[in-house]
Amino acid sequence: MQFKDYYQTLGVDARAGDAEIKTAYRRLARKYHPDVSKETGAEDRFKEVNEAYEALRDPQRRQAYDQMRARGYRPGDEVPPSGQGWQAPSGGIDGYEDIFADGGAGGGFSDFFEQMFGRRAGFRQRGAGARPAGSDTRARLAVPLEAVYRGDAARINVAGKALEVKIPADVRAGQSIRLKGQGNHGGDLLLQIEYAAHPHFEVDGRNIIHVLPVAPWEAALGATVSVPTLGGAVEVKVPPGSEAGRRLRLRGRGLPMGSSGAGDQIVELEVLAPRPETDAQREAYASLRRAFDKDWRRA
Repeated sequence: MQFKDYYQTLGVDARAGDAEIKTAYRRLARKYHPDVSKETGAEDRFKEVNEAYEALRDPQRRQAYDQMRARGYRPGDEVPPSGQGWQAPSGGIDGYEDIFADGGAGGGFSDFFEQMFGRRAGFRQRGAGARPAGSDTRARLAVPLEAVYRGDAARINVAGKALEVKIPADVRAGQSIRLKGQGNHGGDLLLQIEYAAHPHFEVDGRNIIHVLPVAPWEAALGATVSVPTLGGAVEVKVPPGSEAGRRLRLRGRGLPMGSSGAGDQIVELEVLAPRPETDAQREAYASLRRAFDKDWRRA
């Protein structure tokens, strides 16, 4: 099992804050997403980026990882299995084991991640003794946002068993699902829901936030662009004269709220200038520079 440097994967310093880590993840996930990327090895790189973000976005997982990293491990170093010179520190965090539903967070995780955070390793017991018969087994289940949106069933593997869990369409992060008799020693399995990291969407209550990159001419002149939503891509009009940070609202495209309908999707515009690669493109930028006053920032 080889050590992975998740900070290096995201291209950030180990002292980076949550906002910097999130920005780096969003940029790299967009670059390597298999649906759009033409980069060689994009799918594998996409999985690496998702794994790194899944490890660092959660404060407790990040703290456990930082403790391991502080022991001097570097990328490629062999890490012994848990119990042979080190103890995976996350098994007892809040009494919960981490599980990730199949299909979430960009696919499967590495052996290193699973050893660190317990995915599919079975449930470790807290303390020296075993759980008494009939007691609950607790786990945190990270589910894809699409499964929450549609109310799908999620496939999970725990304690050597493959289970299918029905995800209520209006389930909220922090709520729990109880599976009778599916825990250790005949007890129940209590799954606390959390939302898996998503390369396109962030959750704000029942609203979904999507950052949409647009070219300068699309923002200035207006455009009709395709925008991903949890229910499929839709066409959205970018109003002329838009600036970076402008928010467009797609009613009812957020997470379900039971009989109350659904939240909205908020589309936040991010104005990006494409890199010029030809003489014609560089001349187009030069013409743009000549057309605008040099002090346009003061406008």
